[in-house]
Amino acid sequence: LCCCRPITVALASLMLAAAVSTPLSFAGAAAAPLARASAPAMSALPELSKKLNPVLGYWDPLNLAELNFWGAGDDATVGFLRHAEIKHGRVAMAAFVGYCVQSNGIHFPWNIQGWQGTPVVSFADIAAAGGPADQWDALSTPAKLQILGVIGFLEMWSETSVVLKADGQEHYVRGGKPGYFPKLSRSDEMAFPHPVPLNLWDPFGFTSKMTPERKEKALLAEVNNGRLAMIGIFGMISASKGLQVPGLDTVGIKPYAGEVMAPFAAGDASLPFVSGMLEKIGTYGY
Repeated sequence: LCCCRPITVALASLMLAAAVSTPLSFAGAAAAPLARASAPAMSALPELSKKLNPVLGYWDPLNLAELNFWGAGDDATVGFLRHAEIKHGRVAMAAFVGYCVQSNGIHFPWNIQGWQGTPVVSFADIAAAGGPADQWDALSTPAKLQILGVIGFLEMWSETSVVLKADGQEHYVRGGKPGYFPKLSRSDEMAFPHPVPLNLWDPFGFTSKMTPERKEKALLAEVNNGRLAMIGIFGMISASKGLQVPGLDTVGIKPYAGEVMAPFAAGDASLPFVSGMLEKIGTYGY
């Protein structure tokens, strides 16, 4: 996941504003009064905000919590927004760490391909392509499709109500836990044909050993760390494109000449619509 393209650099300022203090993704412990066992009502948001950021408190400049998505009510809207922030925060934390690792040339010591007659390509070859974005471009088209396919499957799995109910949960817009990811390692009727030894979320079961108080504190930290990671990853991407980013201008982030908004590059022109997409790059005035 760390080498995948960020959604958009153009959203950086919006995510920065949302990341500072909006309380929509609070995730308290299941046993706590302000639990994440259900989406909080609008009236609970100020108190949730104080727990996440005592200095700024409740701050929702875009009034997102009042939009009543799909006419489903406040709880569904807040549940959706909280889940979105938690998910984006987790991806941003993985991306931030991955960007740092890849920028320093750290890689696996084996080949990424080279069997069944395919050309031999090692992880060292990919690392030598440049910064993280250049490394993504250096991946073969099948490798990119595999990564995007796994991401799509995980997204589908996390949104499937049947799977959530098998775990005793509900969808996050129907009173379920924002940020909850269904188990992958399972033996019930939803088990995979191929055994999966570990779950994506908490694969080693560390959180199951926490007290409710410790879990609440850890979940608050996760949200705040995710907010900071969103700012951090967009800052590094912006710096790689030559923009001035305070604190990052002198750390040696490798420049990237490609288009960070494009998930595919010239080497993927055999895919449908990619050639047309590449023709549009550089024509939008940014």
